[in-house]
Formats: sequence, structure tokens, C-alpha cells
Amino acid sequence: MDLILSTATAGELTVVSVTGEIDMYTAPQLRGYLTELLAEGVTRLAIDVNGVDFCDSTGLGVFIGTLRRLREVGGSLIIVCAREQMLKIFQLTGLQKVFDIRPQLPTDG
Repeated sequence: MDLILSTATAGELTVVSVTGEIDMYTAPQLRGYLTELLAEGVTRLAIDVNGVDFCDSTGLGVFIGTLRRLREVGGSLIIVCAREQMLKIFQLTGLQKVFDIRPQLPTDG
């Protein structure tokens, strides 16, 4: 399955919506997309994974790398996730303690 990426803004947040599967084949596309946004100066980022059907360790690595780069510049990352399947992946890996995971975008931007 292909990966579909789109960007919008919500207040001060840049929101990247991801649809499809994040695996070793599509993770480089996601990494490049996010790296480009950070290079453009984005520091407050939300990644909406509610459209993600599957995510392997390569995809999780992209999220971790993005969080690390944002923290280096005083930025922040929110993972928007209400899907039980994706939440389970974060819980099983212990990453729910690392990421700011919310069921929906914050209303304060």
C-alpha cells in the first residue's frame, strides 16, 4: 500500500496526516517529508496517524528521529492517534512514555 502524506496548519502546529502503511519501503518517504518540513523551520509538529493501517519498527524509528531533531531546537511533537491498533504498537514498545500521544489535535494549536 502506498503512503499518502498531507500537511495542514492548526494554529501554530504543522499537522502531517499519514495514510497507508509505514514500513521499510515507505519509511524513507516519510522521513524525507518530515526532514524537509524541519529544514523549512517547522518546530511545532503533529503527526496524525489515524489513517495508518500498519507501522513497523522502521516507521517508529522515523518518529523517534523526528522527535530527537525537534527537541534539539526546542520544538515539540504530538502524535495524534485514536486507533486501537496503533496505540497498541506504542504501548507494546513502551513509546507511549516517550511521545505526547493524543486522541485528537489540541484545540489551542
